[in-house]
Amino acid sequence: MKHQTSSDWIARSLRSVWHPCTQMQHHEEVPLIAVQRAKGPWLYDHEGKRYLDAISSWWVNLFGHANPRINAALKEQLDTLEHAMLAGFTHEPVIELSEQLAALTGHALGHAFYASDGASAVEIAMKMSFHAWRNAGFSDKQEFVCLQGSYHGETIGALSVTDVPLFKDAYGPLLRAAHVVASPDARNAVEGESSQDVARRALKDVERLFEERGNKIAAMIVEPLVQCATGMAMYDPLYLELLRELCDRHHVHLIADEIAVGCGRTGTFFACEQAAIWPDFLCLSKGISGGYLPLSLVLTTDAIYQSFYSEDITRGFLHSHSYTGNALACRAALATLQIFRDDDVLNRNRELATKLTIAMAPLAEHERTHHFRQRGMIFAFDAIEPDPARAAAFARRFFTSAVENELLLRPIGRTVYVMPPYVLDEEEIELLGVRVKSVFESVIAGS
Repeated sequence: MKHQTSSDWIARSLRSVWHPCTQMQHHEEVPLIAVQRAKGPWLYDHEGKRYLDAISSWWVNLFGHANPRINAALKEQLDTLEHAMLAGFTHEPVIELSEQLAALTGHALGHAFYASDGASAVEIAMKMSFHAWRNAGFSDKQEFVCLQGSYHGETIGALSVTDVPLFKDAYGPLLRAAHVVASPDARNAVEGESSQDVARRALKDVERLFEERGNKIAAMIVEPLVQCATGMAMYDPLYLELLRELCDRHHVHLIADEIAVGCGRTGTFFACEQAAIWPDFLCLSKGISGGYLPLSLVLTTDAIYQSFYSEDITRGFLHSHSYTGNALACRAALATLQIFRDDDVLNRNRELATKLTIAMAPLAEHERTHHFRQRGMIFAFDAIEPDPARAAAFARRFFTSAVENELLLRPIGRTVYVMPPYVLDEEEIELLGVRVKSVFESVIAGS
C-alpha cells in the first residue's frame, strides 16, 4: 500500500469531512493538520512534526494523550462490557461513577443522568427544570436566563441560552427567547471598581429581572467563574454566592454549566466550590472522561429527583439516547477520577499554575496586551490591535503562526488563552511561555 503523507490525508479530509466550528473555505489559507498519533501533551502528524496541545483539544484532555492508566482501564473494560442499554439495565462503571461524583459534592447533588456531549447535558438540565416546576404545579415557569456573552452549546435549547451572535443569529427563528443579564466579567470594571464591585453591579440586573419575572422563570444558567467561549471572561466567586441567594429567594433554579470549568480547571474540582454553593443542576462533560470518549451528565438534588418519582409515567423524565451511560466512557471517567486521587492533582496543579504564570509573565507585562488573567489552569490575555481589519484576522493569523511554532492554540477573537493538560514538565512550560510570546509578537508585527 502506498504511504500516505499528511498532504494526502488532508486532501482526503477536505473532500469528505465537514469540520466543526469552521468556515470550510478558510482551509484554502489556514492549514488543516492530519494527526497520526499523540503522546502526553503532544500531537504528531504523519511526517513526525509535533504540536504542543496547549488547549487540551478543545478543553477535554486532562492527563495527556494515550495516558497509560486510562488506556489500561479501557482495555480491561473492553474484555468485559462495551455497552448495554441503561433503560431497564445497569452496570458497574455507571454505578461507581455516579456514586463517586455524588460523593465529590458531599452528596448535595447526585442522581446522575447521562448523555454524550455538553450541549445535551444543558438540554437535560433545562428540560428537568421546566418539568420539575410543572410537576410541582408551577407550569407558568417556562423562561430561562443567561449571562451576556454566554455559550452553552449548539443544540436548539442550548443555543437559546447562548449569547454569541456568530453561533446563534442564523438559527434565531428556531429558538425560544431567553433573558440576557449583565455579565460579571471583571474586565467590565470602571476606574476604582474591584471584581467584587462588578459582581454586585451585575447582580442588580438579575435582581431587577427576578422581581419582575420570577414567577415565570424556571432557571438561570451560568458557567461558574469563567465564561469560556466569550473570551475567558473571569469573575469573582462572590457572584455565585449572591446569585444562589437570589435564586432561592425568588424560587428560580440555578444551573451550573461546569462542562469546561469543572474537573479541576479552575483550581477546585468543581468551580462552584470556590463560592461554597451548590446549584440545583450541575452539568459536566469534556474533561470528565479524560478526553477519551464522549460523555456528559447532569447531577441534581434529591428534591428535584423526587418531584419526578411517581406512578404516573407522564411525571417521569423520559429523555434518552441510545448510548446513555456507556460503559467504556464511564470506565474512562473512573480512571480519570482515580488519577485525581492517586496523584493529588489539585494540589499539584497549584504548583503547575504558578510556574505557568511565571513563564507567561512577559506577556502579562507586554505593551500590546491587557487584562492578563488566570484562574486555576486557565490563562488568558487580550491583544491590543487598533486596526479593525487586522483585529478581525487576528485569530486565524495567530493559529497559523502557532502551528508553525509547534503549538496548538486557537484564540477567541483577540483573546489568546492557554488551557493545557495537567502533565506539562519544566521544559514544556518554558517552551510554551517563550513560543506564545514569539508567536504573539510576530502576529502583532504582521510578519
